[in-house]
Parts: sequence; C-alpha cells; structure tokens
Amino acid sequence: MTRRDLPAPHSSTALASLMRSRASRRKTLALGAAAGTSALIPVGTRATAALAQESTPAAATTGGIFPENRVLLYYGFPENENMGILGEMDPDALLEALNAQAEEYRAVDPDRPVKVGFEVIASVAQASPQEDGSYIADTDEEWLDMYTEYTREKEILLFLDVQMGMRSPKEDYSGLEPWLKEPHVHLAIDPEFAMRPGEVPGVNYGQITGADITEAQNFLVELAESNGIPPKVLIVHQFRLDMIEDKEPVEPVPGVQLVIDEDGFGTPKEKAETYEVMIAKDPIEFHGIKLFYQQDVPLMTPAEVLAFEPTPDLIIYQ
Repeated sequence: MTRRDLPAPHSSTALASLMRSRASRRKTLALGAAAGTSALIPVGTRATAALAQESTPAAATTGGIFPENRVLLYYGFPENENMGILGEMDPDALLEALNAQAEEYRAVDPDRPVKVGFEVIASVAQASPQEDGSYIADTDEEWLDMYTEYTREKEILLFLDVQMGMRSPKEDYSGLEPWLKEPHVHLAIDPEFAMRPGEVPGVNYGQITGADITEAQNFLVELAESNGIPPKVLIVHQFRLDMIEDKEPVEPVPGVQLVIDEDGFGTPKEKAETYEVMIAKDPIEFHGIKLFYQQDVPLMTPAEVLAFEPTPDLIIYQ
C-alpha cells in the first residue's frame, strides 16, 4: 500500500507533551470551568428534551454493522502509552484485554452481539507546523499495514482516526483510501484538532462543519460501492457543541452508518448529563461514548453505560 508523500512522523516527546495538554483541557471541560465559550457544553447542564429510545438508522443501509451489533473499541497510537490503551501493550495482549472487556458487555446485554476492534490514530496533531504547514504528522504506513493485516487475520474491526490540523477533513482521510478499501476498516474523525488559520492544536479547540460530515458520508458510500464492500461506519468524536458547526442538517445517508461519539472524560454523572445534551437531545443515527481508564474517576461500569438512553451502539476505551 502507498500513501501520499508527507513529512516524517512525529517525535514521541512532542506527542506526549501535546497529549498531556489535551488531557488537562478535557478535564477543564468536565468541570465546566472553560468560561467565555457560549457553545461549550458545561457537563452538568441538564437537557430538558425527551430522550430518544432507539437508534435511527437510514432505512436503506443494509449489510452494515449496526444495529444488529454493538461495537467495542480500544483507542490510541502504537507504542505510545500517553495516547490511549492501544499504545500500552502489543496487539495480542491488547486483544486479550479487549475481549475480556467485551465479555462484561455481553453479560449485561446478552441479546446484542459485540464486535471488537482497534481505533488507531492515523494522522496525529502536532504543536508545530511541520514542513507542509499542516500541524499534522502521518502514522507510518508500516503501522497502518500491520494493524490492517492483524485485524483482518483476527477478524476484528479497525478504525483509522484523523486529526486533520490545517488540512481539510477530506484531504486528510482521502489519503487513507488504500486501507479504507479493506472491508473491515472504517473511519473516525476527531474535530478537536481541525484547525483554522492562526490556530494551533493543543491551544485552540478545533471544529468541523455539518457539511464536512456529509462529505465524509458520501465519500464512504462511493468508496464502498465502487469496491463492492459492505457499508462503512463513520465515527465523529465530539465533546463541545462548537466542535460541529451547523450540525442540524446532518442526517443518515443510505450506504454508510454515522456514529456521533461523546468524547471527553469526567465522573459518571458528568458523562451522563453530557450524553443527554450531546446525543439524546438531537440523535442523528447511531450513538457512541468514550471512556478513559485513567481519567474517568470512577470508571463507569458496563451496566451504567448501557443504562444510558438512547443505549450506546459504540463504546470506546482510551
């Protein structure tokens, strides 16, 4: 497989620094202390809208992962423990831990199968511009090949996560097409690091638009149809309202399955209340939540997670 010619990958030192900054920023959000941003969801603000009880999939999307299955992912960057559990252990040990975690969800809801997989960061936000000014370094092709082949062999899912920096969303994820052509490989978009002129990852909060999401949905529909493979899943991470501008027009698109994932960490009460505002108030199609082994204190149990309404279709651990 080949990828576009871009700058050499990041240094682990720079990445660790950026991710520590990211963690502290998210904790501030969880405490509702980031003043002066009207679009911020202060976790702890209760939604008053009625809760949706079910996912609302596009009726014409057949052959997809949802709604028959629930998906459980481990997130991170290879060999970097600061960026999630995926970097804390080798793939075999990671899969063993992931399967053990999945059994806890199966025990709570034995009627819904659980598919497991990895979410690997494929383009990584940087604190400096890089040679092309993108504030992004691409994950080595060798890593992408290795995780693609490993997940194919183990018959599990792989999601490739893009952080975009100064690139447009499509500019970033279209470079992953050689891997996305694989039937088991899907896409995740992280608006937190999608910058605009004058902004810097780790300093400013990023954002994409509803039109960017629709463009990604259509890209994945065309990719799946042209390659004769099952529908793709598109995850969009979100922990602030202004991370997705003009979200209202976003809707299910036949041929692709959209998951809005409540990102960010906090207490169970904070996460539940954010879920109400971010997901339940205006559900689009499928629903996700991310949990943090280190930062969520206490860590929610599978029973607590599955008690959310609408019930999460996707759970990610970082």
